[in-house]
Amino acid sequence: MKKLEYSGGCLCGYIRFTAAGEVGDPHTCSCSMCQQHSGALTLCWVEFPKAAVHWNGPGGTPSLFRSSDYSSRAFCPQCGSSLGAIDDGPTVGLLLGNFDSKNRKSLHPVSHSFVSSRPHWWKIDIHSK
Repeated sequence: MKKLEYSGGCLCGYIRFTAAGEVGDPHTCSCSMCQQHSGALTLCWVEFPKAAVHWNGPGGTPSLFRSSDYSSRAFCPQCGSSLGAIDDGPTVGLLLGNFDSKNRKSLHPVSHSFVSSRPHWWKIDIHSK
């Protein structure tokens, strides 16, 4: 059986990725770190095992900013696009907005983190798949 494959990249195309296999924990998040990382009130995340993510654009691996004691935020050094988070552990979190095909059913968020950090007027409505 063929593994599902996902592709995507930054705004300028310098950093590209492919990720294969099962999507883990598709969710949205409104924590202050996600807000500052992106400039958005909410981010959509999907997770993959680190070994399943391959950086294959002309820029190779993204630039990193150490954002906590266990993770670094990934971004393009040319255009500045946020790409996700690369944990010290076995996980890479990729931002759904960077995927070429965002409507795939397996990428649909199923939960929302840090609801209390969003402005009261910002509504998050996650429907099950």
